[in-house]
Amino acid sequence: MSGYPSAAAELRELADAGRLISEYPRAGELMARLSGTELLKAGRLLARLDPEEISRAHPGAPLVTIGVTGHGTLGTLAPALTAQLARHGLVARPVLADFDNYVFELLDPAGELNTARPDLVLCVLDPMIVFDEVPLPWRPEDVERVADDKIGLIERLAARFAERAGTLVLNTMPLLRAHTGQLVDHRSRARLGAVWREANARLLRLAEDNASVVVLDLEPLVAQGVPVVDDRLSTYAKAHLTDDLLFAYAAEIGHLARQMTGRTKKCLVLDLDNTLWGGVLGDDGVEGIEVGDSYRGEAFLAFQKVVRQLGSQGVLVAAVSKNEPESVARALREHPRMAVREEDFVQVIANWQPKHDNLKLLADALGLSVDSFVFVDDSAFERELVRRELPGVTIVEVDGEPAWHRRNLLRDGWFDVREVTAEDRIRTARYRDDTARKSFLDSFDSTEDYLRELDVHLRIGPATRAEAPRISQLTLRTNQFNMTAERLQPGEVLDRTLDPAALVLAVHAGDRFGDHGLVGAILARRDGHVLHIDNFLLSCRVFSRAIEEACLSWVLGHARATGATSVIASYRETAKNRRVRDFYPRHGFVPAGDDGDAGEAGGEGDEGDVRTFRHALERIEPMPSHIRIDETPEGDLP
Repeated sequence: MSGYPSAAAELRELADAGRLISEYPRAGELMARLSGTELLKAGRLLARLDPEEISRAHPGAPLVTIGVTGHGTLGTLAPALTAQLARHGLVARPVLADFDNYVFELLDPAGELNTARPDLVLCVLDPMIVFDEVPLPWRPEDVERVADDKIGLIERLAARFAERAGTLVLNTMPLLRAHTGQLVDHRSRARLGAVWREANARLLRLAEDNASVVVLDLEPLVAQGVPVVDDRLSTYAKAHLTDDLLFAYAAEIGHLARQMTGRTKKCLVLDLDNTLWGGVLGDDGVEGIEVGDSYRGEAFLAFQKVVRQLGSQGVLVAAVSKNEPESVARALREHPRMAVREEDFVQVIANWQPKHDNLKLLADALGLSVDSFVFVDDSAFERELVRRELPGVTIVEVDGEPAWHRRNLLRDGWFDVREVTAEDRIRTARYRDDTARKSFLDSFDSTEDYLRELDVHLRIGPATRAEAPRISQLTLRTNQFNMTAERLQPGEVLDRTLDPAALVLAVHAGDRFGDHGLVGAILARRDGHVLHIDNFLLSCRVFSRAIEEACLSWVLGHARATGATSVIASYRETAKNRRVRDFYPRHGFVPAGDDGDAGEAGGEGDEGDVRTFRHALERIEPMPSHIRIDETPEGDLP
């Protein structure tokens, strides 16, 4: 419980007062301040609560159902998962299967895990899944044969799992000294190590071929010193993985669950002095700041390399610093050892204003909400001020030891995604292009003139297999223009693209400044003469250009041209998409309940209510005059 001695006590007070459910968001904030044993104890407190009751009391906190199965005893995972998800504002509903029943649970559609309809199924693998079946005495060849059979079985189970909704999580199996030590010659030990690593490599490659599978590599956790096995618990209780390792595993599941529920962070915002480099630029000058060439300078350089690596994979990197802007620009351009340069930042804000004000300014400039930010600063004063003024911002604490900066930033996987797409790798450049667009806007007297000269063009067509990961990413990362907030994994998107009754449209956009890439998606299905729009998504990067109106006009026109008599569209309100609550009514839709159809009528409604709207296709709003369609798909809608 480092640095926050009162968090555990406050959590216990809430529990004693019976207020853990009513104040669950506060409990989650307190959990985020705990670590280790204290966090696991807090997880046991929350695990006593009814997750359905928490969800009803706090509809804004996503409920994540997690099925747990495996070879050994896994009771510790329930409170560990509860704790780790609570840290991220999520509600865990763990469903534990019977001991060593994983084959049945993954195959049987009427089994406990399947009937619970889990969002995630954890099949926890341990070394004894192999060594329980090797003969006595054994040689590396025997282990190879058993491991080959077991991995083959798991591959078949994963293939069967792909036929249903959800995500299957597997893991690599650590090799124990208790097993290598039973071989007295080093040649056999080396052979066993090779056999074992080949088995784990097969597990890891499962995620390449099966979009429904995630494989967690436990080797990095073990390399950090997390103990794998407690011989007594393994022998007497069949708990073949330690509580410490299961707790670290649960932390990785927390990162995955956060990503699945659309809570992945988008922007890394850095302080500069004593955070990105050593020293104070205003006092030490460009030549005097520490980057490389000294032991502390090497630590800052190592941190910069991590920052640049994250930025290369779609994480937006920005800086907010109390400094003179000219000095910051010169440092980023001219310091000979700097690993990050001006072009690596989507924006640098250097002035003497309060940092929470600059964070709000940055959010407005990028079209993002502040709760998509991860803020790193070495000043406890600045961190606490931002935490108080902007509670949605995630704070990463760094201190006077720069060698720990990397560890602190990477600890919680804030930017983890299922797959990095081509769009991700050029995201920073595209946001920087938006700066040119805004400068271009300032040269016009009216928005209409600006849009006309911007030359916006769209390409709308059925999504390809290669576009499924990007569309999945849009469902997971887009919040403001996400009409139902339905989160889809890549395999689920791919299934829809292959369904003859479904339609997944990919929206590409560009303008005079360049290509925006795949910025939107429409997920629909045809039922007789009715087209149902299940969800409509658009990246916040292309707001305020009437692209959403153009897409809707195109879909309505194509529906009518292919024989549809009406279009039904769904909207589910969330805390972040309320700005588009009237999007369908503004474009000729009426509440479906007005003409006898089932579904919630319009009106205010509570968060989580799904409302349906109908368009009779009698009068379709024309395509905005400043937008042109480059291509349209051939053939009818399904």
